[in-house]
Order: sequence, then structure tokens, then C-alpha cells
Amino acid sequence: MKTVSKLLTVLAGAVMALSFSVGTYVSASTQSYGPDWSKYQGSYGKYGTSKDQFVIAQVGGTYGGYYVDQPTYRTQVASAIAAGKRAHTYIWYQVGGSTSLANAALSRFLPRVQTPKGSIVALDYEAGASSSKQANTNAILYGMNRIKAAGYTPVLYSGKYYLAEHTYYNQINSAYPTSLWLAGYPMRGIQTLAPFRYFPSMDGVALWQFTDNYGTTGLDGSVDLTGITHKGYDGSYKTATGKVVVKPKTSTSSIKAGQKANSTPKSALKAGMTVKVNLSAKKWATGQAMPSFVKGHTYTIKQVSGNRVLLSGVMSWANKSDVELLGVKTPVTVSYVTNYAQRGVFKPRYTVNVRTGMGTNYRITGHIGYGAQVLYVHVYIKGGLVWAQYHSYSGLRYVAMGKMGGQSYGTRTVY
Repeated sequence: MKTVSKLLTVLAGAVMALSFSVGTYVSASTQSYGPDWSKYQGSYGKYGTSKDQFVIAQVGGTYGGYYVDQPTYRTQVASAIAAGKRAHTYIWYQVGGSTSLANAALSRFLPRVQTPKGSIVALDYEAGASSSKQANTNAILYGMNRIKAAGYTPVLYSGKYYLAEHTYYNQINSAYPTSLWLAGYPMRGIQTLAPFRYFPSMDGVALWQFTDNYGTTGLDGSVDLTGITHKGYDGSYKTATGKVVVKPKTSTSSIKAGQKANSTPKSALKAGMTVKVNLSAKKWATGQAMPSFVKGHTYTIKQVSGNRVLLSGVMSWANKSDVELLGVKTPVTVSYVTNYAQRGVFKPRYTVNVRTGMGTNYRITGHIGYGAQVLYVHVYIKGGLVWAQYHSYSGLRYVAMGKMGGQSYGTRTVY
């Protein structure tokens, strides 16, 4: 998530001491922790510690008028609900001081939010600010107003010094008190608890992102100081088996998928399902100590035997009690796709359209003809077509490589 914010508080000396009592916000016993996710955490995300209670996933973002959808967002929301976590949303909001860009970004991403009404939709404003503080402030307020009007809880993510340099933050805090998600990393190395003695004092902080090494390298971790991550949820409960179930106030397709996975008994686990290894797991089903790099990660079940599941990738047996189901749908094997690798070179046999998304309804931005080639990074199946995703100078683009069971559009050189 972070670029500028990582520079904010690398040195503890650059961070102001805690100037308020944490109890002023919420007692230590009710503070909650959680990570934020983008595509770098994969389709099902990952956690920093076993105490995590919420997740904030990126639905997409805009970079000065160029838009990127996060392909991992929907499954991340579903997997968070399946794991009994409160799921929330954030948008990369590089609109500078332009309310027209802000309008386009919110019009694109708000309809795609899969977390419940009332949940957090945060604007990640940490890059691309214009030279006008007032214009930047207006663009942020415009976005927060749109989020509120859509029925969600508006939150602003940024760093203390970035806001001071580029905005009139007092106007934002006046309109939306205690709606700031503040980034500041006073300590390096792996962190699992917020070091409150180094809190970067600032008005209106609801969430503090205190590390980008939350339990593991490269994972952002935040602490909820005010209970704001409970927005959109009517509490939670534990089942007889100890499974946590959250109660979203409204539903979406991702929430329904997560609830279905959460309610599926472990006796129903079967090959092809996706599971996460619990951080509390200690040993493999065969008795050997389980290495830490396995815990918290997701795997596909390759085989089931009694109370054990064989995990693909690591090819080791885990106890069913040590895994958590994240997806109830088993993958569909389509033989004609086996020749498509996740990375390779596509050489069209005739001219194909380049589009902004996977579907013929997406905007055409150009063409690739015979004799050219595309170095693709991922392959997806959607709408009866096999789509290649690749990086262009303007961002991610997509071309159709082949039809479902039909004639190929070109040849592939597989890495």
C-alpha cells in the first residue's frame, strides 16, 4: 500500500511522543488489530497474528486518471468473512486536487464495494498531490462526502507530514472528526503490537498503521483505537467448535461466499478446496513440527484422509483442526487451458483488440497485429475467452488469446 508513508517515521526520533491517553479513545482490552491487503497478499490474503480481527482490502485505485481494479479484492473479502474477520475496503486515491478525477474514481469503485453498508471505505491519499492545498483538501472532502452518501464510513489514509504539507487537514478533521487512518512506522523489523510510546500525535486518529512488517516482512498492520472497524457489523459470536462468525449488517456476493465457507463443517472438506493454515498450528498430522513459513498461508487441498488433509505446494499432511476453509468452490479443470502458462509470450496470428479489462464490454485502447508479441504476466478465463494480462506504458491491459473450446487467436511461448 505504501510509498511515501514508509519514510514518515523510520527513525523513532522523528516521531512525537504519545500525547493522549489511549483510554481516551478505547480501552486496551477492546483495541483490535488487523492487516490491509492488496494484490500482493494474494487471492485469500494473509494475517500478521492469530489475534487479528479485521481486514482492509483494496478494491482498486486511480493514478491521475488511470484506473486499476484489484483482481484479488472479491476473494479477499470472502476469505476474511470466512475466517471470522470484519472486512473493510480502501481505494488508492491519487487524484491530486481534481474533483473531476475524484468523481470518476468514486463512480467506478463505489459500485464495486463488497463489504457491508456502514463499513469503512478509506481513501489512500499519499501520492500525486497538486500544488494547491485547498484543491487537494476539496478533492479529499469530495471523496469522503461521496462515500458517506453511498452508505459507508469514510476514512482518510495518509501520513502526518504528507497531510501537513499538501492539505488543510483541520478542514477535513472538522468535517469528519476521528476519521483518520494514520501511517507511521517508528520501529523497524517484525512488529506484532503497536508501540504506543512512539505514537505520532495528531488530531482525529481512528486507526494507526504502525508497521509494514506485521508478523512477517511486507505486511502492513494497524490498530483500531476507536472501534471504527466495528462499523457495518452487528458483532460476532463463536460456534460450539470455537469458530468465530461475524454478522455483517448487509450482504454482498463476496459476503455470502464467505459465510458459506464459514458454515461448512470440516467434515465436508474435499480435494480442490482452499484452506488457510492457522497461525496457532504447531505440528503436522505426522507429528513433525510445522515450520512458521507455512502458517497463515493458503493452500489447495490435494487429498483428504480421515481427519487429515494433504496440502498442495508443500505436499504435507495437516490436521483438519489446524486449517480454516476459505473457499467452498472447487476449481474447474478445462483441458484446453493446460497449454497456457501464467507467464509467457503471446504472438497473435491476426489483429486483436487491446482492452482495459477482461471482457468485450471494456474500452479498446489499441490493437496488436501479426508479427507483434505480448509478454503476459497472468492468464484468466472469463466470458468464454482466455485473457492475457500484461503491463503496458499506460498500466495493465488485456488481450483475448483464445476461445473456450474454439480456435486459438495465436501462439504462446511458455516460460
